[in-house]
Amino acid sequence: MKKLNAFIAGIFLLLVSLNVNAQDTTKTDYFAGKWSVVAEGTPNGDAQFLVNLQRKDGKLVGTIDDPATGKETSKIDKVEEKEKSVTVYFVGGGFDVYLFLEKKDEDNVTGSLMDMFEAVGKRVKDSPAK
Repeated sequence: MKKLNAFIAGIFLLLVSLNVNAQDTTKTDYFAGKWSVVAEGTPNGDAQFLVNLQRKDGKLVGTIDDPATGKETSKIDKVEEKEKSVTVYFVGGGFDVYLFLEKKDEDNVTGSLMDMFEAVGKRVKDSPAK
């Protein structure tokens, strides 16, 4: 009887450990994608740009693009990632600048450009091909 109890306990522990390992380890990659961002009140007026982030080798990388043409205006030099925010470093207008973005909801972010100008952003969803 003791052997049977030990066997059942062993099977139970094996199943529990397999179940724990089978949990989904992929996290939602919230900031990856294209974001339309407006930094309000800069000396040259409201600055609008596209932040294009992609995950490569476990890190976010990307570009800053012109919203009118979609062409790259600057490469992102560095991205600091936290659970609900990112800070993106790039060269804009000949200066090293950074953009802080924090998750607001599923498709919107808020933050600041250089801790001086309020920034708001919206996820750009690709329209389906026709």
